[in-house]
Amino acid sequence: MRRLFLTELFCVFMFCSAFAQIPDPVLSNESLKRGMIYFGQGNKKDALKYFQMAIDADSTNYDAWIKRGFTRGALEDFSGEISDYTFVIAKDPSHVHAYISRGSAFRRLGNLSQAMSDFNRALEIDPENQEAYNNRGFVYKAQGNMEQACQDWNSSRKLGNPEAKVILKNNYCK
Repeated sequence: MRRLFLTELFCVFMFCSAFAQIPDPVLSNESLKRGMIYFGQGNKKDALKYFQMAIDADSTNYDAWIKRGFTRGALEDFSGEISDYTFVIAKDPSHVHAYISRGSAFRRLGNLSQAMSDFNRALEIDPENQEAYNNRGFVYKAQGNMEQACQDWNSSRKLGNPEAKVILKNNYCK
């Protein structure tokens, strides 16, 4: 009798465990929205908690990974930030925003070659991405290549980025 009870208990456990693995996109999106509200209010720790809840509810919610990465960066957890973007890239190699975000993180850490690689990859995927041109321009500037930096900022401006005009002026580009 005891053996039958343990067998039934094990079956119930396995049945419940199977359902625990099913993604819940509704809960994930609601948690993501709440995390964005907290982040907007400046409450990064609670935002991080809700982005984690969104990921736990649906690990394929790449927006949650991107937002968690951004929040980790804001909390100066740079390795966690890069790890989140790298996860998204591994799962979706055409995710332009993940490359741009990871490139920006690498640039902040002074890893200019990795940053350049990520911005170049983003532009291979989307040759008209004004944000990638803009950020790659800052890498060129950090490398001392102002001519190429100005070219990228001009490309960003031509694609409609209003802040590129200010960047061009502030950096004395023609």
